[in-house]
Amino acid sequence: MEYRKVVAIIRSRLLEEVEERLKRIGVKGMSVTHVKGFGEYKNVLPQDWFTTHIRIEIFAEKSKADKIAISIMEGAHTGGPGDGIICTLSVEKIYRIRTKSEAKTEDI
Repeated sequence: MEYRKVVAIIRSRLLEEVEERLKRIGVKGMSVTHVKGFGEYKNVLPQDWFTTHIRIEIFAEKSKADKIAISIMEGAHTGGPGDGIICTLSVEKIYRIRTKSEAKTEDI
């Protein structure tokens, strides 16, 4: 089975909307962290250019990665600068620490 890691950087205030959309399509789990940074859009007026955003990471079957990315995009889109990015990365293997075994499709 092939897996993907979907990583998204989104506006903090849109996290709940994105979470709801991901629950509706059956995403079983995700990691969320607060991150600071800047990209195409940076706040150049204050001394601190960094903006606080949310990073979402989800491991999923390859066949579900695009649906997850689209759901995140729909929930996080405002049409303005600083909306964020989404990328999918190939994953070789996933191990479950509790069982000390390679994760199976139904685990993800």
